[in-house]
Amino acid sequence: MQNVYTVAQVTSYIRNMFTQDFMLQRVRVRGEVSNCKYHTSGHIYFTLKDEKSTIMCVMFASDRKGLPFRMTEGQQVVVAGTVDVYERDGKYQLYARQIELDGIGALYEKYERLKRELEERGMFAEQYKQPIPQYIRTLGVVTAETGAAVRDIINVAKRRNPYVQIILYPAIVQGEAAAASIVEGIRAMERLKVDLIIVGRGGGSIEDLWAFNEEPVAQAVFDCNIPIISAVGHETDVTITDFVADLRAPTPSAAAELAVCDFGQLEERIAEYAYTMHHLCRRTIQSYRSQAQQYGVRLKYLSPLNTVRVKKTQAVSLEERLQTAMERKLEEARHRLALYAERMKGLSPLDKLSQGYAYAADASGKTLRSVDQVNTGEQIRVYVKDGSLLAEVREKLTENG
Repeated sequence: MQNVYTVAQVTSYIRNMFTQDFMLQRVRVRGEVSNCKYHTSGHIYFTLKDEKSTIMCVMFASDRKGLPFRMTEGQQVVVAGTVDVYERDGKYQLYARQIELDGIGALYEKYERLKRELEERGMFAEQYKQPIPQYIRTLGVVTAETGAAVRDIINVAKRRNPYVQIILYPAIVQGEAAAASIVEGIRAMERLKVDLIIVGRGGGSIEDLWAFNEEPVAQAVFDCNIPIISAVGHETDVTITDFVADLRAPTPSAAAELAVCDFGQLEERIAEYAYTMHHLCRRTIQSYRSQAQQYGVRLKYLSPLNTVRVKKTQAVSLEERLQTAMERKLEEARHRLALYAERMKGLSPLDKLSQGYAYAADASGKTLRSVDQVNTGEQIRVYVKDGSLLAEVREKLTENG
C-alpha cells in the first residue's frame, strides 16, 4: 500500500530540499519591486517580478541596517539572500539580506564620494545658509516647463498669494544637458534679481534625478546670492542639491508653501495689528489727555496770574490786619494819652490856680519858693487864675514866726 503523508510532512520535506540546495542559500535575484510594505515591526514585505514570474520577498528589521535607500514601487533591484519555504503557508519566498538598486551601484558610489568631498569643503555648513525671506514679490522657478512639479508650484503659490510674480526658467532636468541647463537657469534668475528661487523637479529614479547630484549644479546653488529652496523628487529622494541649498523642501508643492506666504492669513494678521494699534493709540491718547488735564490744573495752580492773585489777596488781608492793628495801637495810645492828660491835669499849676491858689515870682519872673528869696520893700508879681498882681513886700514871716 502506498504511503500517505501529512501536509506538514510534505512541506517540511520540500523545505529540506531548499535547505540542502547550496545555490538557494546564496542567491542574487534581479527584478522590479511591487507591493512594497514597511511593517510597524520594522520588516519589509515586497514582491520581485519580471515579465514572466513573481517571487515573494521579506527583509527582517535586523537586516535593514545595510539598506541605503527607501524601497518604492517600480524600482529595479538586485536582492541577495536565501530562498526558503515558509512552512505555515506552504510558500517559498526570498529572505533578503542585502538589497541594491540594479545598475546604479557606480552612481551611488559617485554620489557618496561627491557628497563627502563637498561636505569637507564646507558647502553644507549652516553658516553659509541664507535666510528665506518671509514676504516675496517675485519667485523664480527653475524646472521643466511641463510636468506636475511646475503645475504644483504655480497652483500652490497662486492659491496662497495671487500677487506674487512667478518667473519660470524652462530648464532641462534630465539627461546629459540637464546640469548645464539648471546652472544657466539659476544664473538667469540671479541676473533678474528675483526674491527667491525654487530649483527642482518631480520624482523619478536616481538616474532621472542625477542632474541634481552634479558638482556644477551644487556649485551654482552655493554661489548664488539669492536664497534657493531645493525641491527635487519625493520626500524620500535626497540629492546633493538638497544639502547645498539654503532650504530643502520634501516636494515641489511643499517648496511653494515655504516660499510664498499665505496672503489671507497675512491680511488677518494685519487687521489684528491694526485693531491692536488703534486700541493702543486710543488708550495712549486718553492717557495723554488725562495727563494734560492734570498738567493744566497744576499749571493753573502754578500760573503767575494765579500767584499774583493769591499774593494780592494776601496783601489785602495783610493790609486789613495792619490797619486794624494800627487803629488798635492808636486807640491804645489815645487811651494812654487821656490817662496821662488826666494825671497831668491834676499836677497843672493852672488847674491849681482855678481852684483859688496863686503863686509869686520876683521881678525877674523867677518863682518864689521861699521868703528868703526877696527882701522887704521889693516888688513881686502874684499870679492868679485870670491874671497877675504887682505887689510890694512889706513884711516877711516864716512858719516859725
